[in-house]
Amino acid sequence: MNSRAILLAALLATAACTPGGDAGNQSSATATPTIGVDVEGLNKQVRPGDDFDEYANGGWRARTEIPADRSSTGSFLQVFNKAEANNAAIIKAALEASAGAGSDQRRIADWYRAYTDTAGIETRGLAPLGSELDAIARLGDKKALSAMLGANVRADVDPLNATDFETENLFGIFVTQAFGQPEATVPYLLQGGLGLPERDYYLSGESEMAEIRDQYRAYIGKLLSLANVTEPDARAQRVFNLELKIARAHADQVASQDANKANNPWKKADFARKAPGIDWDAFWSAAQLGNQQDFIVWQPDAVAGMAKLVASEPLQAWQDWLVFHRINEVTEVLPAAFDQAHFEFYNQTLRGQLKPRPRDKRAIASVDTWLGDAVGQLYVKDYFPASSKADIQNMVKGILAAFDKRVAGLPWMAESTKAEARKKIATMRVGIGYPETWRSYASLDVKADDPVGNLRRAELAEYRHQLAKIGKPVDRGEWWMTPQTVNAVNLPLQNALNFPAAILQAPFYDPNADAAAKYGSIGAVIGHEISHGFDDLGANFDASGRLRNWWTPADLARFKASGQALVEQYNAYEALPGLKLNGKLTLSENIADVAGLAAAYDAYKASLGGKEAPVIGGLTGDQRFFLAFAQSWREKQREQQLRNRVATDAHAPARWRAQTVRNLDAWYPAFDVQPGQKLYLAPEKRVKVW
Repeated sequence: MNSRAILLAALLATAACTPGGDAGNQSSATATPTIGVDVEGLNKQVRPGDDFDEYANGGWRARTEIPADRSSTGSFLQVFNKAEANNAAIIKAALEASAGAGSDQRRIADWYRAYTDTAGIETRGLAPLGSELDAIARLGDKKALSAMLGANVRADVDPLNATDFETENLFGIFVTQAFGQPEATVPYLLQGGLGLPERDYYLSGESEMAEIRDQYRAYIGKLLSLANVTEPDARAQRVFNLELKIARAHADQVASQDANKANNPWKKADFARKAPGIDWDAFWSAAQLGNQQDFIVWQPDAVAGMAKLVASEPLQAWQDWLVFHRINEVTEVLPAAFDQAHFEFYNQTLRGQLKPRPRDKRAIASVDTWLGDAVGQLYVKDYFPASSKADIQNMVKGILAAFDKRVAGLPWMAESTKAEARKKIATMRVGIGYPETWRSYASLDVKADDPVGNLRRAELAEYRHQLAKIGKPVDRGEWWMTPQTVNAVNLPLQNALNFPAAILQAPFYDPNADAAAKYGSIGAVIGHEISHGFDDLGANFDASGRLRNWWTPADLARFKASGQALVEQYNAYEALPGLKLNGKLTLSENIADVAGLAAAYDAYKASLGGKEAPVIGGLTGDQRFFLAFAQSWREKQREQQLRNRVATDAHAPARWRAQTVRNLDAWYPAFDVQPGQKLYLAPEKRVKVW
């Protein structure tokens, strides 16, 4: 959770938006294509060349309120709401089906029932955690502590997501192919252990961060007090002090993005020598990895630093830390006072959300998280028509061809480098809608009266599912997202892309829209994911997924210079007074935005077959293309959420992603952008990258 690690992926920001419309099956085309652009959402009082996001989205933003149970709103929430409604229908059918024990429908129904049984949750109180808390109290020495830390390790299935449970454990495990051996599947060890989003929340001198630290300390104390722990405030201070030391040991986000720094193969025997302080034999045995000999350590200095803390810090401090985190992990299925306290800190304080999401909506999200493929099989059957898949496949083919043509035509790149890049394009595996094989939940016991146990068993089942891949041939077709996920991903180690069914809906994809809007919106998403194979992270991997430098020195220097120009461009953007974007942190995503939009534009022009695009609603094809792109990134968010995003997210906030257009030559004549306007860049200053 605190590591910007393994997937090296171009995860799109799953943040949010306005209520959407129907989410049923769609036809693939109409005789008269729709405009595909929200003309009413424009703010024509602003010149496109001064602020293209405000021009494209200002009218919408002025009349849109952020829902009280959200920290932001925009296109992603619009599509998410459609997917959520579909998931709700799937769960409702499961509840009404009276399915037999052991079936996925029964698991879906029982998980939902347990999560929404608030009366039962209140009655049980902290009893479901009794054995865990007793075990923590019985810890007698550092060997026992090492074993418990190992037993608590769980799989990190989304290392770029700074809101998952990896932080609750001192380390996380991610299982995939080795950097230097594409045929070998190994466990990666990742830093964790923090309750705040990442290290800078502990170390920053900014007054806003200092205030958050005070509120976090108070939250720890409140949770311990609710659990009837003695001396809650003193224990809270111990927990915070320990996490502060863990944060100091952590690698920062920018360093964690460097795959070459992360390629640290360790043997099991190396841990005692390189990271003394933990009883590693006890740790790995409890983590069910006692016989595993090969690991990759993503942040070796952090692992060594945290192991040293296990030895040096008092056992009582670690026990307090364990008690807090074991409770904090499951507040959503504990009595209302715990749930409310968690909301007030993590959602209100950190993100500005005014009120919690309704319990039934949160239950849907929980089912979706832990029974994702069970829901996904039903989702694609009812909500993803074959016509949409075929249309997207055709667009992907065109955008890959456009990207290949761009690479082939680069005047500065040597033929040897081009050959490697084009091989990577030619062998890129693209998954659309849903995986070829589905996950089995046969080993997962879901009970209608045990929501805490359901979460614990699901985490363990996921962990065992991931460990089972070690030592087996790499599955190049493995999906890392469920079909009902509103997102997309590039997997450099597999040289593969996943485009889940749920993102293939309007406004990202409207099968009835004109080609300009489709290519400007979902086409740019497709181009973005393709381009992640060639950003500052993905470009370190070859067509087989091996970490290898396939660049000539001159080509690599030119590539890095283009990246630095983009860093400087984004460093200049000011999100709030005194709060600048971090162009280095967001570089991978910004490269993918620029290169992906350029490839999507080329593919759009090629799709016209040499004909002129029609004018629709008074807008030319190029105007519709660029407006559709900017409106895909429309967003309105609360200040706290914006600060959080700038501090932690590898993506630039959506408003500045929309300004990517200033790097494309075709945008300038489309909107008559002239020197002197705020977004104007002289031709030689426009960043091309690819």
